[in-house]
Amino acid sequence: MSGTPVLSTLTEGLAGASPVAVRGVLNATANYILSEMFRGRSYGEVLAEAQRKGLAERDPAADVDGHDAVAKIMVLAALVFGHQLRLADISRRGVSSVTQKALDEARSEGLQIRELATLERSSSAEGSLVGRVEPVAIGADDPLARVGGTDNAVVCRAEPLGAITVIGPGAGIELAGQGVLSDLVNVALRRGEP
Repeated sequence: MSGTPVLSTLTEGLAGASPVAVRGVLNATANYILSEMFRGRSYGEVLAEAQRKGLAERDPAADVDGHDAVAKIMVLAALVFGHQLRLADISRRGVSSVTQKALDEARSEGLQIRELATLERSSSAEGSLVGRVEPVAIGADDPLARVGGTDNAVVCRAEPLGAITVIGPGAGIELAGQGVLSDLVNVALRRGEP
């Protein structure tokens, strides 16, 4: 989420709370593509535009096949839940699998399609963590349905707080630089450096 302070919010800001689930729109390129396709544009046209704008790499597989969101959900699993997932632990299906027909059907039912990255404790006795990255049709009342374009968002459910939502810009050179600067400042503060 570039410079949006999601990691500190979900770690320091939730100190003393017990996280139950995390779900989010974590890849700005995938979100941009789905937002534009929802307006009726073709996948190929939007992907080419995203590449021209610098939102997508020349080889866009990391974004459109869900690999980037998987990496981010692994970071959230480690920081929020204290549990390191393996790639094999996370099911993945990217936005390259979304058809215009699926988007048209979602629109006709008043739904949006977003690539959601989710983490939640399984119902098994051991309560292991289950991770998924996949395009999902969600209702207009879902806060993630309103996150369009290159914005990203994370919703964390924690006891006793309930749902906490963090929304911010997810792409751009200056925003990424702000995120790196923020990380460096936090590392220096933790080490006691000025």
